[in-house]
Amino acid sequence: MALTRNESAPLFSSDTANTLRLIAYLALAIALMVIDHRNGWLVQVRYFASAAVEPMYRLAALPSRLARSAGDAMSDRARLNTRNAELERELLLAQARLNRLQSVRDQNERLQQLLEAQRSLDLGVQLARIIDVDTDPFRHRVTIDAGARQGVAVGEAVLDAHGVMGQIVEVLPNTSTVMLITDPAHALPVKSERTGLRAIARGNGALDSLELQNVPISADIKPGDMLVTSGLGGHFPAGFPVGTIGSIRNDASGMFAVATVTPSAALDRSGEVLILHNLPDPVGPPAPAPAEGPPAESAPANKAPNP
Repeated sequence: MALTRNESAPLFSSDTANTLRLIAYLALAIALMVIDHRNGWLVQVRYFASAAVEPMYRLAALPSRLARSAGDAMSDRARLNTRNAELERELLLAQARLNRLQSVRDQNERLQQLLEAQRSLDLGVQLARIIDVDTDPFRHRVTIDAGARQGVAVGEAVLDAHGVMGQIVEVLPNTSTVMLITDPAHALPVKSERTGLRAIARGNGALDSLELQNVPISADIKPGDMLVTSGLGGHFPAGFPVGTIGSIRNDASGMFAVATVTPSAALDRSGEVLILHNLPDPVGPPAPAPAEGPPAESAPANKAPNP
């Protein structure tokens, strides 16, 4: 479109002014960069400008930082809960192992005591384990893991490391039943280790006591006396601990005394026992001891004695 004569084009249009302004800004920026590069004049300006702008950066990053912190907290909580559960399981397993080790240690101590008793007896003994307990409250009997095939016989005595426990009353091929000395049907000949007084210890149905009945009032017994097997009856050899006298009272008639005895054997705690096998009694008088020195020469059989 051609311009009329009355119209005149401006020397600088708005676009031209903007372009000139941009060129001026660029020139100023270039000059500042050159000056700063050569002399370092704008270091402090940049420092204060960065300090002024930093809070805005932090404010802009705050939501993402909060979200990340919340996620980390939830993750840490879940990880801690999982770790706590693992530690609780490990603690339970360690406690179970500790209890098992304590049980094994106690069992080893009992076996050591039994072995020492076995060496000191110098008799035919056999180790067995208690595998069952009679639940009848009126019968005190246990089952052991040795029977006829292992050489066990009815009537043999059963001991633990501390004293007499009972005797075999029933034998099966691989197991046997033991009547404890506290069973109401059991009676055991005993004697006082201090005075030699003989009596009969009977079970009274309580697992922690025996009774000496029909003891003369004048008998020399007192609390604390140790009772051992007397050897009478043939089932229990003499000298094995049975119990300790705890208390003494008069019976209903007032003519005899009744003594309560605490068993020496751990009847309610022993897990292993010793079976005392019956040994054949020697026939005839004991053999004479060999004389010291060379044997004397015997006289000839056909030589007549001197008149």
